[in-house]
Amino acid sequence: MKLQPEEIKKIALTVIDTEATAITNLREQVGKNFVRACELLAGCRGRVVFTGMGKSGHIAKKISSTFASTGHAAFYIHPAEAGHGDLGMIGHDDVVVMISYSGETDEVNVLLPPVKRLGVPLIALTGSPDSTLAENADAVINTNIREEACPLGLAPTASTTATLAMGDALAAVLQSDKGFTPEDFARAHPSGRLGKRLTVKVADLMRTGKDVPKVAPNTLLPDALCEMSRKGLGMTLIVDKGGGVIGIFTDGDLRRSFESAGNIKKAKVESLMTREFHAIIGNALAYEALQLMRRKSINSMPVFNANGKLVGALNMHDLLSAGL
Repeated sequence: MKLQPEEIKKIALTVIDTEATAITNLREQVGKNFVRACELLAGCRGRVVFTGMGKSGHIAKKISSTFASTGHAAFYIHPAEAGHGDLGMIGHDDVVVMISYSGETDEVNVLLPPVKRLGVPLIALTGSPDSTLAENADAVINTNIREEACPLGLAPTASTTATLAMGDALAAVLQSDKGFTPEDFARAHPSGRLGKRLTVKVADLMRTGKDVPKVAPNTLLPDALCEMSRKGLGMTLIVDKGGGVIGIFTDGDLRRSFESAGNIKKAKVESLMTREFHAIIGNALAYEALQLMRRKSINSMPVFNANGKLVGALNMHDLLSAGL
């Protein structure tokens, strides 16, 4: 590589600073036009249709994806394809969002007459508020920047970043206005780690029945250790005659018990157990259990139902194996 390390870092920091400045300057554009665009989008009874050419097209795809994932039916159409039949995808209840930094992109502006004939609201995201696109829009969001981050000042860099940020701002407003909840988000993201964190419950992963390690208070330590080994959770619960959990004995308690005087082989587990322990309810999110375990530096814990009855046991390994 020809560039020296200091030159590499200087260019990278210049790009980051330029794009950060472009986004910060957008604050000036969050005014009446932005509010009007939000009102049009909130009143949409159909779908939000995004279009743009080149780099603006890529940004349009990303914004439409964000809209769709946060509760608004949205999709992207290629402007060139739109003129060859895809305009039929736009309905009278839809809202169209056109993205063109210059506002004079031929492939985009050729769609203005047919879109206007449909009578649907048109929102423009453009860096040229006096452009043809802007003049034909019902709401214009100005995404103008002072300079591109490209060393030549040519490639769309800061301008596309600014447009994306403004699109995210629109999506966030609509998400809040709609009262979009984590549960709604989970329904739109059922796959992958994110979906699992929002949908998988403790009850889905916990050990139940005979797989839950538990012993009586008067159980001798060697027998308690055998129970721990059989169940493989690194702990055992100590339960009274009524099935209530009165304590927990873990690998850590075993190490600490060696510091005690006397013959621990004859000690009852009740004298060595930890009486205060962490637990969770079965209908809690499994990811919440994972966070609790990490925060408290524990590997296993009992699971109770809403009435405080023991229903299972949960292990860190089970949570990690589930892809949380």
